[in-house]
Amino acid sequence: MAPGYAGADLVDAYAIALPADATRDIEALARAILTHPPAWVGTLMLLRDAIMGRLGIKTAGQLRTRGDRRDRIDFFPVVSRSDREILVGEDDRHLDFRASVLVFADGGQDIVSMTTVVHCHNRLGRFYLMVIGPFHVVIVRTFIRNAARRGWPKV
Repeated sequence: MAPGYAGADLVDAYAIALPADATRDIEALARAILTHPPAWVGTLMLLRDAIMGRLGIKTAGQLRTRGDRRDRIDFFPVVSRSDREILVGEDDRHLDFRASVLVFADGGQDIVSMTTVVHCHNRLGRFYLMVIGPFHVVIVRTFIRNAARRGWPKV
């Protein structure tokens, strides 16, 4: 994912240590993080879709119904997979985004991280990013924390 950082309008990453008994299966970890949003995130997504859909921007519902279900994690289209990383994302007229869920070792401890990269194409993209930016930080941190609180899938 690192080549995608050049010229990005947003790059952030959040990480958490995995317990010894947690799976290292990247698909299971990505699903644990991305498929259980809290109710307040669902409400924000409905609001986002109602507003952005009127502007011709793809909604979560549209993304959910496109293509093969195996090629998505919730509404996030899967761009690529490896043993250690799943990259989800979408290109749209206002911006392109990618989010990586990656497992790596740091000093003998396995870590799962989520990195987001956004490239804006126009004023609408920059405005959208300005509005959702503060929410994005809270949402990503909440997704990772909630996955850990629920308990990671086991080995």
